[in-house]
Amino acid sequence: MPRAIVWGFLGLTIKAAFIIFAKGVPPVLVYLGMNNIAAVMQGGLSVDKLLVAFSISLAINTIYAPMMMTIHKITDIHIISHGGTIAGLFRVINVEQIMAELDWRKQWSFVFKKTIPLFWIPAHTITFLLPPDMQILFAALLGICLGLILAMASLKPAHTAQA
Repeated sequence: MPRAIVWGFLGLTIKAAFIIFAKGVPPVLVYLGMNNIAAVMQGGLSVDKLLVAFSISLAINTIYAPMMMTIHKITDIHIISHGGTIAGLFRVINVEQIMAELDWRKQWSFVFKKTIPLFWIPAHTITFLLPPDMQILFAALLGICLGLILAMASLKPAHTAQA
């Protein structure tokens, strides 16, 4: 239940980020010389529409996602350290201690350096090609897909060098 509460909160911030970046990136593209973005996004699939969707995805995943993923990790550690109880969730989070003990090498080399460019940027490019009312549902499904992929990968035996 505590993780569901956290995911509910994070879901609200994700929806807010989708709105902010979907509305904020197009003016940047106009500034850079791209025109008729509203018409492009209403039309069928095109190179320009793909460029807009990719630009929104790139922005959200380089500016917002690392902070959200770090907050998610901090809250997961906090929940686990308090026995997974709802009461524990509402105890003060010792952010300083958790940040000091966080495996930043793994956070950087796997979470930021692999999942963002290899999964989330391409996946959210597709997300931003969809109508706005379908984007959050699709993003939630992507989160489930990534979770399943990671769970299956963790079940594989580690590759060992042959003698």
